[in-house]
Amino acid sequence: MTQPSFGLIGLAVMGENLALNVERNGFPVSVYNRTAAVTEKFMEERAKGKNFTATYSIEEFVKSLQRPRKILIMVKAGAPVDAVIAQLKPFLEQGDMIIDGGNSYYPDTERRTQELEAAGLGFVGMGVSGGEEGALNGPSLMPGGTQQAYAELQPILTKIAAQVDDGPCVTYIGAGGAGHYVKMVHNGIEYGDMQLIAEAYDLLKNTLGLDHQQIHEVFTEWNTTDELNSFLIEITADIFRFIDPDTNLPLVDVIQDAAGQKGTGRWTVQSALELAVPIPTMIAAVNARIMSFYKEDRVAASKELPGPTGKYEGDTKEFINKIRDALYCSKICSYAQGMALLSKASKDLNYNLALSEISRIWKGGCIIRAGFLDKIKTAFRDDENLPNLLLAPEFKQSILDRQEAWRDVLIVANKLGIAVPAFSASLDYFDSYRRARLPQNLTQAQRDYFGAHTYERTDKPGAFHTEWTKVAEESLQTGTTD
Repeated sequence: MTQPSFGLIGLAVMGENLALNVERNGFPVSVYNRTAAVTEKFMEERAKGKNFTATYSIEEFVKSLQRPRKILIMVKAGAPVDAVIAQLKPFLEQGDMIIDGGNSYYPDTERRTQELEAAGLGFVGMGVSGGEEGALNGPSLMPGGTQQAYAELQPILTKIAAQVDDGPCVTYIGAGGAGHYVKMVHNGIEYGDMQLIAEAYDLLKNTLGLDHQQIHEVFTEWNTTDELNSFLIEITADIFRFIDPDTNLPLVDVIQDAAGQKGTGRWTVQSALELAVPIPTMIAAVNARIMSFYKEDRVAASKELPGPTGKYEGDTKEFINKIRDALYCSKICSYAQGMALLSKASKDLNYNLALSEISRIWKGGCIIRAGFLDKIKTAFRDDENLPNLLLAPEFKQSILDRQEAWRDVLIVANKLGIAVPAFSASLDYFDSYRRARLPQNLTQAQRDYFGAHTYERTDKPGAFHTEWTKVAEESLQTGTTD
């Protein structure tokens, strides 16, 4: 057996599947897991007869690898990653490299890259999207960090990544924490996308009264369209086919309406606030998950705070089409916000991100893969300095053609008391971005009034301050407001 140069630490489901993917593509793999029984089970079952080397200590694991060693860590983000790196470092040699394939917070990746590069080691913080199936059969990979380390890894990563019409779904993202930053924003877009789909489902069920089979048919049809064809729409359609064997009800109806989160959505919001980039759709999606956890409060409030009752009285098919159009417009806004955040981070964090290439590697393998990502790729390829996806000719026209339907859906939702925070936030984003003048002139006047923060004028340059109290008193004395 050829001595492997690639090793993997952490044999949970994602780790196992990535290891199997690497081995299947012709690269022998050494594996290590803190619990020996997990390694033994893997070797006896899924790895049996394959080109794997089992090890049972960090020292044995490192010694089993030929140089330059390529070590993928698949453990929980945070302190566990630092602990594994600390265990590895005494046994590594100059030129060896560590890859963190978890959902690490990008500042941690920045720190680890600096520390390990200073020690003569390579470090790659790599976002991995695609879930269990993607890890096994081809994920979207977002590696950043030491460029030389990526060059060594490239032959492996291009083989194990998802393959689409224009290449493997992997590219070098950028220095430091760039890979994990892009994966974080990917997850923020994912939050927005999932919330928008949930709101479309809520409208179909609670304004039109569609049952699970009808909703399955609607999402199945939507998945055949150029606009909404995507992995998330596909699995949503599939979900409505499942019947719970215990209750004989649609399984989705017996699932508790409290959604979990692991932090990447919150991190995206925090970063957007720090970089001063508006991402209201993603903020609404994070807030919706937080609100969902107040289950007991919501049940109690439902008995005290009645809202409108009734169903939509118009043409059902027509309104389904309007919901589809509203979903597509909102989805465009969600991606526009994500790409705008990446663009700002590229400049402020010196990542030099290629938005067209990032869009391309999201076309396959990842959770947000969708047919219209090819259009996003083309938009940024045609104009690298595109200020916002809403201004790309095709997307601009798509929204202009559908905005009336989008607005009609929100009117109906509000009238019937159906909360659609992400739909609403997306339309607010569109309406704010398209207006030449917003009411923040009043905000600036208020800030200057109570805090002397100054303001700028529309008719001449410079910073200005008004003695508002004095002016008000003089106006009262003279009886004028001039």
